[in-house]
Amino acid sequence: MENIKSLEPFIKQKYMNIETFRKSGEGVPTPVWFVASNGELCFTTEAGSGKVKRLRRSPRVNIAPCKVNGELLSEWHPATARFMNDDEIKVVDKLYARKYGLMKTLFSLLGSARKRESVFIAVRPQE
Repeated sequence: MENIKSLEPFIKQKYMNIETFRKSGEGVPTPVWFVASNGELCFTTEAGSGKVKRLRRSPRVNIAPCKVNGELLSEWHPATARFMNDDEIKVVDKLYARKYGLMKTLFSLLGSARKRESVFIAVRPQE
């Protein structure tokens, strides 16, 4: 695993693999869409998802750019995750719309129809 000083490995990518950790220490990798904002990589997910439960227990994660199926495009990078506030979410939601366009709109509509609450998470690579 290597530390990174910038978001450069992620800039032109559509997917990021985020590895959260179970109580046992076992890693659980999950590919997600993401956008870069203020030196962090930001993504959204359902509030009741396993990764949210694991992040509430520990903000320690590993991240790597990946393909849609989760196949890594570089090494894992250690990082720290945090939950975003409402003002930050407004900015990141606009960035999502710009980056993912119609697909973002369709996923948002599906989420609304299922009445599932979402959370936004920011990940900062460790230096």
